[in-house]
Parts: sequence; C-alpha cells; structure tokens
Amino acid sequence: MSATPTPTRSRRIRKAVFPVAGLGTRFLPATKTVPKEMLPIIDKPLIQYAVDEAIEAGCDTLVFVTNRYKHAVADYFDKAFELEHRLEMSGKVELLQLVRNVLPEGVQTIFVTQTEALGLGHAVLCAKSVIGDEPFAVMLPDDLIWNRGPGALAQMADLAEQERCSVIAVQQVPREQTGSYGIVATDPFSGRSGRISAIVEKPDPKLAPSTLAVVGRYILDSRIFALLETTKPGKGGEIQLTDAIADLLAEQTVNAYRFKGTRFDCGTHIGLVEATIRFALDHEILSDPVRRSMQAALDELGVEESS
Repeated sequence: MSATPTPTRSRRIRKAVFPVAGLGTRFLPATKTVPKEMLPIIDKPLIQYAVDEAIEAGCDTLVFVTNRYKHAVADYFDKAFELEHRLEMSGKVELLQLVRNVLPEGVQTIFVTQTEALGLGHAVLCAKSVIGDEPFAVMLPDDLIWNRGPGALAQMADLAEQERCSVIAVQQVPREQTGSYGIVATDPFSGRSGRISAIVEKPDPKLAPSTLAVVGRYILDSRIFALLETTKPGKGGEIQLTDAIADLLAEQTVNAYRFKGTRFDCGTHIGLVEATIRFALDHEILSDPVRRSMQAALDELGVEESS
C-alpha cells in the first residue's frame, strides 16, 4: 500500500508529550533524589529547555508522563508560595520573575502516571486520553538541541503543517553507533526532509539500512495510539514507539527531518558536560570567564602532564 498524507495533519500541533518516567540510572547517585530531567545546564534544568522549545513551536498543552515516585518535575512547574513571598519581601524582583515565569500565560501542564516501565511506546500511549484526535509532539528532554534560530520542533512543526504528515527528527551517526538508535531508510531528500520507507530499532551496524538515526523529537498523527495498542512488546517486554511508527508507514507519509542545530545527548555524562560548556560559552555574562577558566585548566593539566 502506498503511503498517503492524512487530512487531520493539516492542523498545527498544540500539545507535546514529555516521557519523564525513567530512573536515570546512568547519573546515580545524583538521580537518587533528583530526576535526570532536573539536572541543570547552567541555571535551567533540562526539562525547561525542552518545554521552551515546545512552546516556541506553538504548543500550549504540555503532557508529562511520569511515575508515581517522581514529584520534582511537577513541583518545578507549580507555584512556590514561600519562595516567591520571600523574594518579594526582599525586593528581589528579577529572581521573582524568573521563578514565576517558567511557563508563560496560557500554557497548561498535565501529569499522567505510567504505572509500569514498559517502554517509550507505552509512555506515549499513556497520553492518549489527553491528546485526543489531533497531531502532537513527543519530546525527549535528554536530547538538548541548541540553535540560534528557530528550535528543532518549530522547524519540524512548519514542515508537518505544510506537508500534512508526521515528522521525525534524524541525524547522521557513525555506523558503529546504529545499535543505539532507531534507524530509518528514506527516499532521496528534498532539502532537509525525505519520506521514510523503513524504520528499525537498534539494528546491528552490519544490518542497519542507513546511518540516519532518530533523535528525541517526533510529530505524530493520533493514529499512532491505535497502532501502539496492538504493538507487541519487544526486547525486555517493552512496547517500542519505533514498531508502531513502522506500522504507521504502511498507512501514512512519515518524513525524516534533518534539523538545524546541535544535539547534545544529555542522557550521557559527556553529553551533559558538552552541553554545559556550549551554553556557558554562549552565555552573555559567563562566556569570557568560562573561556579563561577553561584555558587555565588546560594550561595546568599541560604542566602536570609534562612534569
């Protein structure tokens, strides 16, 4: 069956799903009490960067799929009455505005509990009742994407609205790393996008159909929910979003999109460090002192290595 655009995809996305139920075991012991989504890049947690990107793309309803033990994300977006009162009484107006403006006026947050850790596909399915019958975004906060122009999701939303199709963010990775990603095969690209002809979860590098890897930004038609409901669990008993997208390809057009920007895999230690350095170097106040500090550290290490 040839894939065809979906009429319902003519609408602009206004809802974004954030799967934040993971335990963040790579960052233990820090994540014993602090969710990985709350780890800071300079002075904002990872989740704030993802939320800002979603709002820039036009989303006004943010759906967080969490577990029963993680309350920090909900607390972060809730009012902090005592803190706000103390800042107000101290005349710290700028800090007060920072605390109050983590979300702009008119944006709502909804929290849904994932009762079991059954994979990304299951986490997305948990948001079905909130999303309803409309296109929506899925954003993985671990993937922090830096760009001086429009964010990755805004770029994708423009394409999805124009082409009336689902859109998945991709980037080239070394072939030896394909076993860590969902990998797509596509028709020839036109500009930054190309129709996906196949998608496979974490293929052996020798069997991978390409080196185009899926990263943590998706715009999906609501048809994905019905497909997720019939998707059989894979390795580890998890329901993979990739498997449902593979089924969606038989019914609708799904485009791969090579976004403008730099992606940092903040689910890894090196990715978190790289993102912190990049954002610090781009910071209006911190840039110069950070450069001096980095140079001093490199000089000191060079002396130690030569002695």
